Amino acid sequence: MSTAKQEKIQEHYDAIADIYDNHYDLPHGRCYHTHISRHLMRSLPHGAALLDIGCGTGLFIEKYMSAGGNAVGIDLSQRMIERARLRCATSDFMIGAGETIPFADNSFDAVSSLLVFSYLRDPESMLREAYRVLKPRGTIAICTLGKKLITRGIPALYLISEKMKVKHVVMKDFGEHYYDEGEMYDIFSCAGFTNIRVTWCSFAHIDMIDPLFQFARKVEPFVERRIPQLAYNICVTATKPEEE
Repeated sequence: MSTAKQEKIQEHYDAIADIYDNHYDLPHGRCYHTHISRHLMRSLPHGAALLDIGCGTGLFIEKYMSAGGNAVGIDLSQRMIERARLRCATSDFMIGAGETIPFADNSFDAVSSLLVFSYLRDPESMLREAYRVLKPRGTIAICTLGKKLITRGIPALYLISEKMKVKHVVMKDFGEHYYDEGEMYDIFSCAGFTNIRVTWCSFAHIDMIDPLFQFARKVEPFVERRIPQLAYNICVTATKPEEE
């Protein structure tokens, strides 16, 4: 990630740290974040040591710990880290980027990342670092907006909202890149991961209005199971193989 882009992301999330949780405390936000969190947690080991990249205010770490795990979070934003420490007082948090993870080799049983991967300019570096800090047979699980017809206009929407100075927790132009299944398989495989599984989740998106959101929630299980092409988020789980 370029220094200028990293600074822009850091400044934005520092500025909105105090209102970030409000976005996910509203009914739509709680449903949306809980749904994608559960989707990832099904693939992560229980009661293990987790590193959450782009941890924000610790929302996912809180859910993982409530299921019996231990977690460490890193994020670019100092203000978000401060909020995370208040939320999860028994966890460790530090400022850092996924492309340069400040931990030793083979430190974690699992690595997670929610709604961050599309921001990365150098996802290969992040995956190499995740591979390095994972123990053999460790699991990585990420979830981010995927490349779909309906998501192609989102970067332009974010750019317009930025020009209009709209204060919103996500409506900011960071030059996102959205991925399809083939791209995800390729970059995870090149990083050395095996048992790569790509799925789609969340048809009821946080920014939908009612009654569309409520309808989307009702049909979401069917969509994810039968027509995943209509879901918004792409999720990838993979494993670091045993050392030879």
